[in-house]
Amino acid sequence: MIVGCVLLACTLLVGASSGSRAGQPLKTSCRPGFSQNFYTVIVPRDVLHGQSILKDTTLSSERVKFEDCQRSREVGFVSSDPNFSVRADGSVYTEQEVANLSEPVQFMVTARGLHDPHIWETTVKLALAGHLHPPPLSKIGFEEMLSRVWESQPRVIKFSRRHQRASSANSLRRQKRDWVIPPINVPENSRGPFPHMLVRIRSDQDKDVGIRYSITGAGADQPPSGIYNIDPISGNMFVTQPLDREERASFHLRAHAVDMNGNQVENPIDLYIYVIDMNDNRPEFQNQVYNGSVPEGSKPGSSVMQVTATDSDDSTTANGMVRYRILSQTPHSPIPNMFTINSETGDIVTVAAGLDREKVSQYTIIVQATDMEGNLNFGLSNTATALISITDINDNPPELTVRTFAGEVPENKVNVVVTNLTVVDRDQPHSPNWNAVYRIVSGDPTGHFTIRTNPITNEGMLTVVKPVDFEMNRAFMLTVVVSNQAHLASGIQSSLQSTAGVTISVQDVNEPPVFPVSPKMIRFEEGVPAGTTLTVFAAQDPDHFIHQIVRYSKLSDPANWLKINRTNGQITTMALLDRESMYVKNNMYEATFLAYDNGKSGSPQASGTGTLQIYLIDVNDNAPVLIPKEAQICERARPNSRINITASDADAEPNVGPFVFELPSFPASIRRNWTISRLSGDYAQLRLRIPYLEAGVYEIPVIVSDSGNPPLSNRSLIRIKVCPCDNNGDCSATGAVAAAGLGTGAIIAILICIIILLSMVLLFVVWMKRREKERQAKPLLIDPEDDVRDNILKYDEEGGGEEDQDYDLSQLQQPESLEHIINKPTGVRRVDERPVIAESQYPVRPSVPHPGDIGDFINDGLRAADNDPTAPPYDSLLVFDYEGSGSTAGSVSSLNSTSSGDQDYDYLNDWGPRFKKLADLYGGGEDD
Repeated sequence: MIVGCVLLACTLLVGASSGSRAGQPLKTSCRPGFSQNFYTVIVPRDVLHGQSILKDTTLSSERVKFEDCQRSREVGFVSSDPNFSVRADGSVYTEQEVANLSEPVQFMVTARGLHDPHIWETTVKLALAGHLHPPPLSKIGFEEMLSRVWESQPRVIKFSRRHQRASSANSLRRQKRDWVIPPINVPENSRGPFPHMLVRIRSDQDKDVGIRYSITGAGADQPPSGIYNIDPISGNMFVTQPLDREERASFHLRAHAVDMNGNQVENPIDLYIYVIDMNDNRPEFQNQVYNGSVPEGSKPGSSVMQVTATDSDDSTTANGMVRYRILSQTPHSPIPNMFTINSETGDIVTVAAGLDREKVSQYTIIVQATDMEGNLNFGLSNTATALISITDINDNPPELTVRTFAGEVPENKVNVVVTNLTVVDRDQPHSPNWNAVYRIVSGDPTGHFTIRTNPITNEGMLTVVKPVDFEMNRAFMLTVVVSNQAHLASGIQSSLQSTAGVTISVQDVNEPPVFPVSPKMIRFEEGVPAGTTLTVFAAQDPDHFIHQIVRYSKLSDPANWLKINRTNGQITTMALLDRESMYVKNNMYEATFLAYDNGKSGSPQASGTGTLQIYLIDVNDNAPVLIPKEAQICERARPNSRINITASDADAEPNVGPFVFELPSFPASIRRNWTISRLSGDYAQLRLRIPYLEAGVYEIPVIVSDSGNPPLSNRSLIRIKVCPCDNNGDCSATGAVAAAGLGTGAIIAILICIIILLSMVLLFVVWMKRREKERQAKPLLIDPEDDVRDNILKYDEEGGGEEDQDYDLSQLQQPESLEHIINKPTGVRRVDERPVIAESQYPVRPSVPHPGDIGDFINDGLRAADNDPTAPPYDSLLVFDYEGSGSTAGSVSSLNSTSSGDQDYDYLNDWGPRFKKLADLYGGGEDD
């Protein structure tokens, strides 16, 4: 067949190519149209009737899928081949009987909505299942095969001689014509030269009129445009570039013929161009590395894993048929070919026994996928790596490293590791096949030992869980068996080395004395006198092979009632035993005693404790008491005016109730005014016998007796407040006060005291107000803003405290004699001392100056100060401890202004900053 030759020629041409083209990328948004640009439908042979296929036969279960994006389009399908068509559900069927389908058939399917101008196209290829491809013709050259393909195309395509005018040129309805124009086959990846002529379009009317030819459709004037063009005069149709079947497998063009005026001369004809597949894509594995596993010891034929490779070429031809084979296996143990692969499916299975994880835990398999049905001479290949892990089974029983283990343990110790049992297991570490489980099968009937598994090392830790006694067992001989958490694999037997013996020696230690009975309980009546022997509380020393002396001491005796004999453990009393004591709980008194030995050589003393419980039997030694001690009742007898009394006794049965309540016969007024009656064994009621009793406080004696033998009685006083009551039977407020014992005189005295206290508070407030007014009425010599009497003054000097106040005040006065200063050496003088020269004479102000000569007085004093060489500062830091011999000015208390008129002191502002404060005081200043 020519097509087979073309395929083989293209295979030889691109056999060395290694590039591959990926499939169409997935679209995230829905786009209406066919799901694929090219469909391959495999027709099963059971649809054949002989060599033919009957009319209206559905060829395959495979369908042509059209996606309308849920727009509920009404889409119709039209086939370019009159023998085949597509139903609305996408199934392909025969429109008429087909003689045979020995060779693949390819045709175009066009979809168009009934109310939608859009057109969608796809290519369908029909191939009979299991048809044989022609063998490659290696003796035929590529150029010769390619020329056969080009020569096989129709050289001239003429328009139909019947010029049928359709109502619509774009109608999808197939029109009847004289012959079916065969499809044009173009091989992909052609090397040219381009443009390459495909066919010539010709009209029979070109002899009569001038004809202009054109083509339309995807690939011509629609995207991808420019792939095909036509010479408008000659009608020669060309392909302008190499084609790629994996991008577009077919083209549907329409050829048009018009005259020089543009009038249609012929009805358009449909041209179907099919791109012939070439083997230009290598098989691509889905993964470069595959991971699989198989248990060790698996039988031949056990499934391991599957590898998959895809080829973008036509899967109905040898170009897209992939076959698999194993190139290498690493390592080669136990044989180089432990695995095989199904050449068509890629399933890897075992072919030999002997997989052992302990020898080889992983195999590396290099798998090759080759198209052209595995033909290594013409097919393209690719490789991937398969990593096969050998999973562990429990085929190795654990084995103890030695046959006998030994250890020792002190007696009376628990949670002590005696010895570690070491084991070897070649299975997968830290898995159930490796984890060891230890059991003691003999030698420990009483369960003194257990074996715990160390999760890290898998060793068995033989541990004491129950104390051992040297005096009873000096050694143990154990038999230990080890196994795994998982059962051994089928056919694997336990090893003899899974069993071992363990010898354990018990070390003797100094054991403390032990009280045979602890706690020990004895019974005695309370009130036992001091010095009474209660019992002998003796301990025994468990160390039978060593003679030791046991001594006793008291460890706990809350009431300090007991003492113990140091040598024999005899218990005697030191005080009266009282059942009603706070240290007795539920008639039981507990004391703890200590027994200790004298130790043996190299061991310290050992001591043990024992508890003695004394059950105290009650005797009637407590008289009953009454509650409440106080109560109140209305002065007039009412049905509900009564007092409930309760009796209690610290003793126990039968020395408690029922109790007997009675009133004493003396004084006689008690029984005359009151009566008592018993309600039950522990309760009684006290109420007035007379209709009225004056308000007040009464102490009523009540005698109560218990039921002991002999009985004990107690005379109790109940303080009862008798008061006037309201209508509800409750004491009124006045009545409560009167009942409390306050008479009328006492109440009046309290009121007078309150009045006197209020009067004193009022007088104090009046006096404080008057003093405040007098203080405010006194005139001030200075502006109230500068008054410092009620202000808090802050000084920066911090005195030394009271201890620094003991100094000589005379040192601050001017000395009477200057000899100590005059006699100083020449040239030596303190710069902070006053110069020894005559002082300047400052003017003396008259005692009663006139306001007008204040300025003259100040000016004279200023001039004297400026000319005074003795005035500070002298030369440096000064110590102000000199205050002069006395003030030359008179008392300032005599200063007073005799003028009632306003005096202008504004000139003080001109004297400089030294007189600013004075100017503010007399002249008002700028602050006003």
